[in-house]
Amino acid sequence: MTTTLAAGPAPVVARPGPDIASRRRRARTRERTAQWLFLVPAIAYVLVFFGYPIVKNFVMGSQDYTVRTFVSGEAPWVGLDNYVEVVTSSIFRTSVVNTALFTVGSIVGQFVIGLLFALFFKRRFPLGNVLRSLLLLPWLLPMIAGTAVWKWILDQDGGVLNEALRAVGLVDAPVHWLTSPDVALVAVVIVNVWVGIPFNMTLLYSGLQNIPEELYEAGALDGATGVKAFWHITWPNLRPVVSVVLVLGVIYTLKVLDIILGLTGGGPAGATETLATDSYRRSFQEFSFGTGAAVSNILIVVSLLFAVVYLRANRRAVDE
Repeated sequence: MTTTLAAGPAPVVARPGPDIASRRRRARTRERTAQWLFLVPAIAYVLVFFGYPIVKNFVMGSQDYTVRTFVSGEAPWVGLDNYVEVVTSSIFRTSVVNTALFTVGSIVGQFVIGLLFALFFKRRFPLGNVLRSLLLLPWLLPMIAGTAVWKWILDQDGGVLNEALRAVGLVDAPVHWLTSPDVALVAVVIVNVWVGIPFNMTLLYSGLQNIPEELYEAGALDGATGVKAFWHITWPNLRPVVSVVLVLGVIYTLKVLDIILGLTGGGPAGATETLATDSYRRSFQEFSFGTGAAVSNILIVVSLLFAVVYLRANRRAVDE
């Protein structure tokens, strides 16, 4: 005989009452409100101190903005005339070439020397922390003081560099580091490399510290030591940090102004004139704020294009 058991009623799942659901909604609303309250100061700061100046600069680039504007309040709209005037000027091509040479030379020098220092200080040795701290001094010194010291070092008559080169027999006559169109740009690059080494070394050293030692131990078992360990272990793991260092370095170098003004002022004969100094000269020496803003807008676009192109290329290389 087969016994059939009747199925009991399905269990009833208690649903939250209207009071509980409303309390949960109010709690979520308060949480979202608190999140926005924390974000509002940061958003306001970015909009006021970054967004407004950039928008204002782009607007000025299309206006005839001069000293008269501060009196009359009128800045006639000229469209792309300022950009045409800038691009067709005799100094524009020179400033573009100088900017490219200055940027490439500075980035290569800063990155290579900074990486070598980072690899050197990764090894533990007595007074290593003290020496690493001393290397931060160029980054901490005010640029006015730094350029004044370098101007004395590079002086053609009694400068330390010329005296040292003559003492070891490398030169017979003093080198006109800051007054010769042939070497002035090289001198400015050297000083900018000196300033940028601590920044590169600090970031790259931090990246090296995050690479597990177990990878090197495992690589040593397979014969990956020395240069092989660097190419197969260090460099792949350091690539994200390298991307940040290069992008920030290029953006910072494109807008370097104080070093060039302190050493050469853009001379001699425009040998160290860059887009940054051209923008400064037009705005604060010729008081043509419209064309000065146009040059700085070109710099902004170039910086953004480089950052986007490089980051996308690097991301594609990492994915592959």
